[in-house]
Amino acid sequence: MKHLLILSLAAAFVLASCSDDGAGPEQPTPLRSLTEAEKTVARSNTDFSFSLFRQTITAEPGNNVFISPLSVSMALGMTLNGAAGETRAAMKDALELQGLSEQEINEAFQGLIELLRDTDPRVTLRIANSIWGREGYPILQEFIDTNVEYFGAEVQSLDFNDPQSVNVINDWVSNATESRIPEIVDPPIPPEVMLYLINAVYFKGSWTAQFDPEDTHDGTFTARSGAKQTVPMMTRDGSMRHYVDERLEMVDLPYGWDRYSMAVILPRGERSLAETVETLSEDWDGQLEKLVDTDMTLELPRFTIEYEVGLKDILTTMGMGIAFEGGRADFTGINPAGDLFISRVKHKTFVEVNEEGTEAAAATSVEVGLTSVPPVMRVNRPFIFLIHERHSNTILFIGQVNDLNI
Repeated sequence: MKHLLILSLAAAFVLASCSDDGAGPEQPTPLRSLTEAEKTVARSNTDFSFSLFRQTITAEPGNNVFISPLSVSMALGMTLNGAAGETRAAMKDALELQGLSEQEINEAFQGLIELLRDTDPRVTLRIANSIWGREGYPILQEFIDTNVEYFGAEVQSLDFNDPQSVNVINDWVSNATESRIPEIVDPPIPPEVMLYLINAVYFKGSWTAQFDPEDTHDGTFTARSGAKQTVPMMTRDGSMRHYVDERLEMVDLPYGWDRYSMAVILPRGERSLAETVETLSEDWDGQLEKLVDTDMTLELPRFTIEYEVGLKDILTTMGMGIAFEGGRADFTGINPAGDLFISRVKHKTFVEVNEEGTEAAAATSVEVGLTSVPPVMRVNRPFIFLIHERHSNTILFIGQVNDLNI
């Protein structure tokens, strides 16, 4: 049986309605300039986002897809602190972080977390990280210290054999995400599990200009199959950032002080969603620069999506396959034995878009296993035992146990 060390990193993004009479100054304050490393990580996140999304919709072309690239990149960014050698290089390539040192990557993630928290006081943004270790399992202190320093991780040891430990971890996740991600750990915790790393992000805001519920009406949505579906269609008139050409049409809807927004993109002509993603990934910043304030009417469906996907195959396609190969992966930065590998990456999301704003949640779980360990033997049924002298193999005593209630 494989001995699993699990790093579960859950991220939840929750964008929901809030009143405009909330806390914060009346006027937005200037934002500090990004460092060069932060700019590189931000650009890398954009490239990674489109690459991950492109691979995901390629795997599931006919399904609704909703992912959180920031959740996945932060999860893998924390895991990266335990990677070494070729594994580290492959993970950096997949994350588009080539050319940055470990220190630069960590400082950039730290700076971006702080920047995101302070961007708009009219929205609530909380980012929380935690490390939950099995009592007695040796994890390199440097790995823990790095995630504490740069990701602000809380650290706690638990008796994973105690069923309550599952509740402790899940309660932390639920509290950090306002119950939007109620659980990330399934009970009971297997004896092979040694560690959980959990990340949670909570965001609450409202549209800068909300949709009036009285203007919502039944509309027709044509599905990919061609089926006509009746859906509640939100409607708003006014000035909006808008752009259209022969390839796509885009509107960008702000939250709060307009430091967070949602871009909605429609393919034009016979172009597919996949082709439109390619267009966006070629020059996302350039597409945003083409937006112009336009007096227009927007009809946007009110919708809810729940989504789950395993990312192992997708991330392998993106170039970090070695991290999933037992015997080749190198995570000696977590434990020096050198026999760790990522066994699974799981991603779950939820999104609801309505007249007041958007509510979304995401969770990412990265599982890391040991490639060669003694098998687990559980003496949990009737057994035989004997006492013997090993040189001559003389048996001194022999017995069987059928019942321990004696």
